[in-house]
Amino acid sequence: MSVKISAKEVAKLRKMTGSGMMDCKKALVEAEGDFDKAVEILRKKGQKLSAKRADRETNEGAAIALVNADKTKGVVLNLSCETDFVAMTDSFVKMAKEFAQMALDNFPATKEELLALKMDNGLTIGEKITEQIGVIGEKLDIPSYERLEAPMVVSYIHAGNKIGVLLGLSKNDDAFEEAGRSVAMQVAAMNPIAVNKDAVDASVVEKEIEIGKEIARNEGKP
Repeated sequence: MSVKISAKEVAKLRKMTGSGMMDCKKALVEAEGDFDKAVEILRKKGQKLSAKRADRETNEGAAIALVNADKTKGVVLNLSCETDFVAMTDSFVKMAKEFAQMALDNFPATKEELLALKMDNGLTIGEKITEQIGVIGEKLDIPSYERLEAPMVVSYIHAGNKIGVLLGLSKNDDAFEEAGRSVAMQVAAMNPIAVNKDAVDASVVEKEIEIGKEIARNEGKP
Protein backbone atom coordinates (compact mmCIF):
# COMPACT_ATOMS: atom_id res chain seq x y z
CA MET A 1 0.00 0.00 0.00
CA SER A 2 1.40 3.38 -1.03
CA VAL A 3 0.52 6.46 1.02
CA LYS A 4 1.05 9.94 -0.36
CA ILE A 5 2.50 12.26 2.28
CA SER A 6 2.09 15.99 1.73
CA ALA A 7 4.69 18.62 2.56
CA LYS A 8 2.17 20.13 4.99
CA GLU A 9 1.97 16.86 6.93
CA VAL A 10 5.76 16.59 7.05
CA ALA A 11 6.02 20.17 8.31
CA LYS A 12 3.40 19.46 10.98
CA LEU A 13 5.32 16.43 12.29
CA ARG A 14 8.57 18.38 12.19
CA LYS A 15 6.99 21.12 14.31
CA MET A 16 5.69 18.51 16.76
CA THR A 17 8.98 16.66 17.20
CA GLY A 18 11.81 18.89 15.97
CA SER A 19 13.04 16.05 13.74
CA GLY A 20 14.52 16.63 10.29
CA MET A 21 12.25 16.85 7.25
CA MET A 22 13.48 13.58 5.72
CA ASP A 23 13.17 11.71 9.03
CA CYS A 24 9.61 13.00 9.40
CA LYS A 25 8.68 11.98 5.87
CA LYS A 26 10.15 8.49 6.33
CA ALA A 27 8.31 8.08 9.64
CA LEU A 28 4.99 9.16 8.11
CA VAL A 29 5.45 6.81 5.17
CA GLU A 30 6.26 3.93 7.51
CA ALA A 31 3.26 4.84 9.69
CA GLU A 32 1.02 5.13 6.60
CA GLY A 33 0.11 8.70 7.50
CA ASP A 34 -0.73 8.00 11.17
CA PHE A 35 0.79 10.87 13.18
CA ASP A 36 0.78 9.05 16.53
CA LYS A 37 2.59 6.08 15.00
CA ALA A 38 5.04 8.40 13.25
CA VAL A 39 5.88 10.11 16.55
CA GLU A 40 6.42 6.69 18.14
CA ILE A 41 8.73 5.68 15.28
CA LEU A 42 10.83 8.80 15.80
CA ARG A 43 10.93 8.19 19.56
CA LYS A 44 12.14 4.62 19.02
CA LYS A 45 14.85 5.97 16.75
CA GLY A 46 15.95 8.20 19.62
CA GLN A 47 15.95 5.24 22.03
CA LYS A 48 18.15 3.19 19.70
CA LEU A 49 20.59 6.05 19.24
CA SER A 50 20.56 6.73 22.99
CA ALA A 51 21.62 3.14 23.67
CA LYS A 52 24.39 3.34 21.06
CA ARG A 53 25.79 6.56 22.52
CA ALA A 54 25.35 5.67 26.19
CA ASP A 55 29.11 5.61 26.83
CA ARG A 56 29.75 8.99 25.18
CA GLU A 57 30.89 11.88 27.38
CA THR A 58 28.72 14.98 27.56
CA ASN A 59 31.14 17.74 28.54
CA GLU A 60 29.31 20.59 26.80
CA GLY A 61 25.87 22.02 27.42
CA ALA A 62 23.83 24.86 28.88
CA ALA A 63 23.40 25.78 32.54
CA ILE A 64 20.14 27.57 33.34
CA ALA A 65 19.16 29.18 36.66
CA LEU A 66 15.70 30.66 37.24
CA VAL A 67 14.08 32.40 40.23
CA ASN A 68 10.36 32.90 40.85
CA ALA A 69 8.67 36.32 40.90
CA ASP A 70 8.88 36.89 44.67
CA LYS A 71 12.51 35.70 44.71
CA THR A 72 11.98 32.99 47.33
CA LYS A 73 12.53 29.91 45.15
CA GLY A 74 15.05 29.04 42.49
CA VAL A 75 16.22 26.13 40.35
CA VAL A 76 19.40 25.45 38.42
CA LEU A 77 20.05 22.64 35.97
CA ASN A 78 22.52 21.63 33.32
CA LEU A 79 21.38 20.15 30.03
CA SER A 80 24.49 18.51 28.60
CA CYS A 81 25.52 17.35 25.13
CA GLU A 82 28.64 16.13 23.35
CA THR A 83 29.74 19.20 21.37
CA ASP A 84 29.78 22.97 21.81
CA PHE A 85 28.28 23.26 18.32
CA VAL A 86 25.02 21.78 19.63
CA ALA A 87 25.27 23.56 22.99
CA MET A 88 25.36 26.96 21.28
CA THR A 89 22.29 26.45 19.09
CA ASP A 90 19.18 28.47 19.92
CA SER A 91 16.98 25.36 19.92
CA PHE A 92 19.17 23.58 22.48
CA VAL A 93 19.28 26.57 24.85
CA LYS A 94 15.52 27.03 24.40
CA MET A 95 14.95 23.41 25.39
CA ALA A 96 17.14 23.82 28.49
CA LYS A 97 15.19 26.94 29.48
CA GLU A 98 11.89 25.12 28.96
CA PHE A 99 13.02 22.31 31.27
CA ALA A 100 14.19 24.86 33.86
CA GLN A 101 10.86 26.71 33.73
CA MET A 102 9.01 23.45 34.28
CA ALA A 103 11.28 22.76 37.23
CA LEU A 104 10.55 26.18 38.72
CA ASP A 105 6.80 25.81 38.18
CA ASN A 106 6.63 22.31 39.70
CA PHE A 107 9.65 22.47 42.03
CA PRO A 108 10.57 18.75 41.99
CA ALA A 109 12.84 17.63 44.83
CA THR A 110 15.07 15.33 42.78
CA LYS A 111 16.40 14.91 39.27
CA GLU A 112 14.30 11.76 38.91
CA GLU A 113 11.15 13.74 39.71
CA LEU A 114 12.23 16.40 37.22
CA LEU A 115 12.66 13.84 34.43
CA ALA A 116 9.17 12.48 35.18
CA LEU A 117 7.43 15.86 34.69
CA LYS A 118 5.03 15.84 31.73
CA MET A 119 5.24 18.42 28.98
CA ASP A 120 2.32 19.85 26.98
CA ASN A 121 2.79 17.22 24.26
CA GLY A 122 2.35 14.39 26.77
CA LEU A 123 6.01 13.37 26.85
CA THR A 124 7.95 13.44 30.09
CA ILE A 125 11.16 15.48 30.16
CA GLY A 126 13.09 12.20 30.14
CA GLU A 127 11.21 11.01 27.05
CA LYS A 128 11.74 14.37 25.36
CA ILE A 129 15.49 14.07 25.92
CA THR A 130 15.47 10.58 24.37
CA GLU A 131 13.46 11.87 21.41
CA GLN A 132 15.90 14.73 20.88
CA ILE A 133 18.87 12.37 20.93
CA GLY A 134 17.39 10.91 17.74
CA VAL A 135 16.85 14.40 16.31
CA ILE A 136 20.23 15.90 17.21
CA GLY A 137 22.35 12.77 16.91
CA GLU A 138 24.23 13.34 20.18
CA LYS A 139 23.90 11.98 23.69
CA LEU A 140 21.93 14.39 25.89
CA ASP A 141 21.56 14.33 29.65
CA ILE A 142 20.66 16.38 32.72
CA PRO A 143 23.64 15.52 34.94
CA SER A 144 22.80 18.04 37.64
CA TYR A 145 19.70 19.68 39.06
CA GLU A 146 19.26 21.63 42.30
CA ARG A 147 16.51 23.71 43.87
CA LEU A 148 16.73 26.33 46.61
CA GLU A 149 14.29 28.05 48.96
CA ALA A 150 15.33 31.04 51.07
CA PRO A 151 13.98 34.42 52.23
CA MET A 152 15.66 35.75 49.07
CA VAL A 153 17.14 33.78 46.18
CA VAL A 154 19.35 35.32 43.49
CA SER A 155 20.79 33.66 40.41
CA TYR A 156 23.76 34.15 38.13
CA ILE A 157 24.59 32.60 34.76
CA HIS A 158 28.17 32.86 33.56
CA ALA A 159 28.72 33.99 29.96
CA GLY A 160 27.84 31.30 27.44
CA ASN A 161 25.56 29.41 29.84
CA LYS A 162 28.54 27.42 31.14
CA ILE A 163 27.97 27.89 34.89
CA GLY A 164 24.77 28.52 36.85
CA VAL A 165 24.62 29.63 40.48
CA LEU A 166 21.81 30.00 43.02
CA LEU A 167 22.43 31.94 46.22
CA GLY A 168 20.15 32.19 49.25
CA LEU A 169 20.07 35.31 51.43
CA SER A 170 18.61 35.59 54.93
CA LYS A 171 16.51 38.69 54.13
CA ASN A 172 14.32 39.62 51.17
CA ASP A 173 15.30 43.18 50.35
CA ASP A 174 15.92 44.60 46.89
CA ALA A 175 18.85 46.55 48.33
CA PHE A 176 20.69 43.24 48.85
CA GLU A 177 20.01 41.76 45.42
CA GLU A 178 22.99 43.31 43.63
CA ALA A 179 25.33 42.32 46.46
CA GLY A 180 23.93 38.79 46.33
CA ARG A 181 24.51 38.62 42.59
CA SER A 182 28.10 39.77 43.07
CA VAL A 183 28.64 36.98 45.59
CA ALA A 184 27.08 34.51 43.14
CA MET A 185 29.56 35.70 40.49
CA GLN A 186 32.42 34.98 42.90
CA VAL A 187 30.99 31.51 43.54
CA ALA A 188 31.02 30.86 39.79
CA ALA A 189 34.61 32.11 39.54
CA MET A 190 36.07 30.36 42.59
CA ASN A 191 33.94 27.18 42.78
CA PRO A 192 34.09 26.93 46.61
CA ILE A 193 33.46 23.52 48.19
CA ALA A 194 31.54 24.88 51.21
CA VAL A 195 29.84 27.99 52.60
CA ASN A 196 32.19 28.18 55.62
CA LYS A 197 35.06 26.22 57.18
CA ASP A 198 32.75 24.24 59.48
CA ALA A 199 30.99 22.78 56.44
CA VAL A 200 34.19 21.44 54.88
CA ASP A 201 34.43 17.65 55.04
CA ALA A 202 37.05 16.44 57.53
CA SER A 203 38.71 14.26 54.89
CA VAL A 204 39.27 17.31 52.69
CA VAL A 205 40.83 19.22 55.58
CA GLU A 206 43.12 16.29 56.38
CA LYS A 207 44.17 15.95 52.75
CA GLU A 208 45.00 19.66 52.46
CA ILE A 209 47.02 19.56 55.70
CA GLU A 210 49.06 16.64 54.36
CA ILE A 211 49.67 18.50 51.09
CA GLY A 212 50.81 21.55 53.06
CA LYS A 213 53.17 19.44 55.17
CA GLU A 214 54.65 17.81 52.06
CA ILE A 215 55.24 21.20 50.44
CA ALA A 216 56.92 22.45 53.63
CA ARG A 217 59.19 19.38 53.79
CA ASN A 218 60.18 19.80 50.15
CA GLU A 219 61.12 23.41 50.87
CA GLY A 220 63.23 22.37 53.87
CA LYS A 221 60.92 23.94 56.42
CA PRO A 222 60.41 22.32 59.85
